[in-house]
Amino acid sequence: MGFNRCNEGAHPWGADGISSVPVSPSSHPEERVGVGEQRRDGPVAVRGGEPAARCPYCDHPFHDERLETLHRGLEHPTRIADRERAAFERAYLEEEAAIRRFRLQALGAVLLCYFSVLFLYAVVT
Repeated sequence: MGFNRCNEGAHPWGADGISSVPVSPSSHPEERVGVGEQRRDGPVAVRGGEPAARCPYCDHPFHDERLETLHRGLEHPTRIADRERAAFERAYLEEEAAIRRFRLQALGAVLLCYFSVLFLYAVVT
């Protein structure tokens, strides 16, 4: 199943962020969920018994406010207000910084392992 594109160079998602892939409703929980559709199989486990944050537009539950803010900015960009957009941009930049730190730490770990094995090989042979 491919994307239904009008223009050859068009992005697979429309301007509203919803996929153009047709998704048929399914009663079987093991079937694949289409892009842009979210599963609502059951309750979201939240630490400490605190209530989960919910998206005001689609009522999807989240573990914390940061995830809900990111969801609103990514899935509902045309519906959010300027204040919500600013909160989304802050959360997005913080998430981007955390991902960058993780990538650098992972690269450091890989390099450490590589050189450890290299030195071990040099000592053994």
